[in-house]
Amino acid sequence: MESASKYWIPVFNILEQTCWVTLAHPKYTKPQKGNKTDRKDAKWICDLFMCDMIKPSFIPPPDIRHLRDLERYRFKLTNMLTGEKNRAQNCLTVSNLKLDDVFTDVFGKSSRSITDHILMHPGEKFDVTPFVHKNCKHPIEEIQAAVDGSISPGQAAKLREVLAHIDELKAHKKNIEAEILRLAEPYTEALKLIRTVPGFSSDPMTAIAVLSEIGADMSVFPTAKHLNSWAGVCPRNDQSGGKRKSTRISRAGCYLKPLLVQVASAVVRSDKYPEFKERYRKLKARRGHKKAIIAICRMFLTAIWNILTKVEPYSSKGYLSENQPKDTMIISKAQGLKLLQSRGYTFRDELPLMAPA
Repeated sequence: MESASKYWIPVFNILEQTCWVTLAHPKYTKPQKGNKTDRKDAKWICDLFMCDMIKPSFIPPPDIRHLRDLERYRFKLTNMLTGEKNRAQNCLTVSNLKLDDVFTDVFGKSSRSITDHILMHPGEKFDVTPFVHKNCKHPIEEIQAAVDGSISPGQAAKLREVLAHIDELKAHKKNIEAEILRLAEPYTEALKLIRTVPGFSSDPMTAIAVLSEIGADMSVFPTAKHLNSWAGVCPRNDQSGGKRKSTRISRAGCYLKPLLVQVASAVVRSDKYPEFKERYRKLKARRGHKKAIIAICRMFLTAIWNILTKVEPYSSKGYLSENQPKDTMIISKAQGLKLLQSRGYTFRDELPLMAPA
């Protein structure tokens, strides 16, 4: 079966109960241009399948698919929530209400109470002291100066709708997260193993999001390299005539890669995990920030594949072990001198005598 948009899903759901279905990516079944009809396409796919030339796509079990669907919907809700917050911030900015200068979170308790009061009494001067939390770091004078503005009726109406939509999105997101946690209960042990990886321990939703994308059964990926290739975090093979044309990563893993990049960006700043920080620092100096971050994402997926395959928690022992040569190497004096020179040593006939202390 060829995967086309979402139309293959209902047919796949029915057929998978009675037989094994091979789902083929369209890029592997493209017919010859100028000779294409639906009937010829079906015949061409059958010919390829009989010759064992179609690679089946990875389709997780139904429970993982349900979990993946809810996780991706949660991702969409987060994007919508961010967009609405940006619109609310724009309304405050054009109205000369600089709450972002005095509050870290414009939608926190103190800032939100001030915003609600402004919308209930537009154009009126008021004292912000009753609305400011006692732990607020900025002085009252600065906060009072930040609300020295006026909001127009049009902006006020827009801001009311935006804030109401933000509250609705937060409620929807909370309900979806509760359902996600319920569906993830059968995979508690796998989630515990994933959360031993650096960067995945703080928020349980991060580990669930990874599990919903790759599944808990790593037997579908023969090696960790297959998982990295499927997730789109390894360079492509594009060579011809002895020349390498491109090493760009693929577009696969459009939901998994942003998550891994966010975790990697946080981990490489921490001194708790030197195996990731040193790897990032070395690669960034030679290849740049983007390629170094993708390399850290590849390390994450390699670690996750190994801990789920071996059923053991994460350990940095393999990354921090010294790469000592297994056998003794014999080199000439000239090679030894060249090796020392490459490491910054300078040779002189005599060293200057040190003055006695």
